[in-house]
Amino acid sequence: MEKAEIFATMAPVIALVGVSGMIGWVITTWIRVKNGYPLDGSWGQAVYPRNDAESVERIKLLSQENAQLRAELGSIKDRLANVERIVTDGGTLLSQEIERLRAPAN
Repeated sequence: MEKAEIFATMAPVIALVGVSGMIGWVITTWIRVKNGYPLDGSWGQAVYPRNDAESVERIKLLSQENAQLRAELGSIKDRLANVERIVTDGGTLLSQEIERLRAPAN
């Protein structure tokens, strides 16, 4: 009898938690739809992905900008490597290299 009484007192609490979870999910989904976010499935994939022309064009532009930034970053890394080499090399090595470049080619 004791277990039945405990279950009888806990059942409304369990039901209330379950119903409030479902209501929260519905409200969250409604807010996402209202604000234009795509719906997600159980594994995070978009249920109704938007593939309009504006989105495709935006992706192309972002991809191009990404490629440009990566190229610029590569150039900056090369320049930084040269600056680091100059700073970390001893003064004598740098002067020797400058004099070697100034010397006439044989």
